[in-house]
Amino acid sequence: MQIELVQLGALMTSALLMIIGLVAVVYLDNILKKIIALAFLGDGVNLLLISLGYKAGGIPYILLPDMTITSFLQNSAYPLPFALVLTSIVIGASTLAVMLGLAIVLYKRHGTLNSSEILNDPRVEEE
Repeated sequence: MQIELVQLGALMTSALLMIIGLVAVVYLDNILKKIIALAFLGDGVNLLLISLGYKAGGIPYILLPDMTITSFLQNSAYPLPFALVLTSIVIGASTLAVMLGLAIVLYKRHGTLNSSEILNDPRVEEE
């Protein structure tokens, strides 16, 4: 009973993170806030994958010598969501670094991080 509540809490938290991230990306004007919102969105997706891959009473996906194949397959946790999340974390960290670098370049060039001011800058139309 307790384990299902924890999994339900993780699913609700992941949905909340994804909703907050999506709303912030659409409605906020500051580029740094949009980058943080994209990080929220990615973390929400990672939490969703982890909570979907969780198996109550599951064992690690390692076949020990004293286990039978059938008991191993029935009790082991699903390894694919965890591998996908590890890959997503690495890709997300590198993407976040690139986005922050581009934000620094935008700030040095335009003197602001408001996307509406950057798009209305006359220098943008010249190029």
